[in-house]
Amino acid sequence: MNAKTMKRKRTKSSPPEMRPEYDFSGGVRGKYYRRYMESTNVVVLEPDVHKKFKNSAAVNEALRTLIRAAGEQQGLTKRPTRTRARAARAGGR
Repeated sequence: MNAKTMKRKRTKSSPPEMRPEYDFSGGVRGKYYRRYMESTNVVVLEPDVHKKFKNSAAVNEALRTLIRAAGEQQGLTKRPTRTRARAARAGGR
């Protein structure tokens, strides 16, 4: 390879064209920006899951039920775990 073959070829690109039917004259720039930045969580569902849960309300209800069930089974508080250093100081008990 030499310098001639390593140069990128420049392509002339025309400016993007706006179709006449697109009318943004009444648009407001950044209308939903703050709401979007506050909380945006996008989750992509697999097709088989989507068949059972058609909207976000159904998904949220199912997840809340699962969270409650898991909390009842595991208990609501977590016990602190002992680190290796603490265990060694305690005599390995």
